[in-house]
Amino acid sequence: MALSPKESGAFIAKHATHVFIDREGVQKVASEVYEALKKGALNVQGFSQVELHPKKTDKDAADWIFVVDTLNFCFWKPPNSKEKWETHFRGKTYTGYFALCAAVNRAIEEGVPLTDPKFYSEVTLNDLQKIFRSGTAQPMPLLEERQKCLHEVGKVLLEKYNGSFVNCIRESEGSAQTLLNIITTNFPCFRDEAEFHNQKVALYKRAQILVGDIWACFHGEDLGKFKDIDSLVMFADYRVPQVLVYFGALKYSNELMKKLESDELLPNGSTEEVEIRGCCIEVVELIREEVKKSIAADNKTDLHINSILIDHFLWDYRRKYADTLESIPFHKTPCVYY
Repeated sequence: MALSPKESGAFIAKHATHVFIDREGVQKVASEVYEALKKGALNVQGFSQVELHPKKTDKDAADWIFVVDTLNFCFWKPPNSKEKWETHFRGKTYTGYFALCAAVNRAIEEGVPLTDPKFYSEVTLNDLQKIFRSGTAQPMPLLEERQKCLHEVGKVLLEKYNGSFVNCIRESEGSAQTLLNIITTNFPCFRDEAEFHNQKVALYKRAQILVGDIWACFHGEDLGKFKDIDSLVMFADYRVPQVLVYFGALKYSNELMKKLESDELLPNGSTEEVEIRGCCIEVVELIREEVKKSIAADNKTDLHINSILIDHFLWDYRRKYADTLESIPFHKTPCVYY
């Protein structure tokens, strides 16, 4: 049986030989997060303030999130390509995750029933090429893998959950961990696990972000009310490590840094890739503890922090200061997990 993501992070960090956590850097990030928290810039409402995201009143909000997080992986451009995959929508150009959101919204506006598993459980590659058409010569990465994911999850929703992710949420009875288990048990493409030092570890990036997005979209109420939401850890992807390295909270061995600088692909499940992701989980847990200490020391009982909000802060920071962070290489792993 796999360790939980939280246990996995601690286990991986303890045995890591290529990636290291620096407590001074942890403190630096914690200070930034605490300042953002005090200013009111970091809260559960942030999700719905993104114009591409659904509002909690949208009838298909949960199923929109399910489709998007089924496809929420691997947006980086291939090392030999000069262009990124882009989506043009309503006069704006989007890249990365937001290009996915924009393409989904564009398709829905064009009459494609993209939140209906009856449609996407049988969607053709030709349809997907049209739905995710690029504004550049660079097509959407891993399109055939995305088709497989949609077919897989769509069939399960139709067979077990009456065609809606809402029924998965209801089955969880307000427990984030139960919903996480429902997702990873029933939908194999969300089962983001690896072997590390003879131990099965779980990273569960997309499964956790799916639960976290439901929580954030519904502002922790109604479908998004989870009594144990704080038990989720950060979403171990390829962008957040960039920010943690920038702040000095994560450090890489010279050997690993050389690989990243030369754009060498790290296979999914390889030791170095697992160490980067596991140490990210552990470092965010340490950041959270530091922020909680600051909240307690200042008696700011109205402030609340969890690892999801810290992840939001780090991901947004990377977006906001993309040019500054461009000099820090990120690991590239072609896979459906992140």
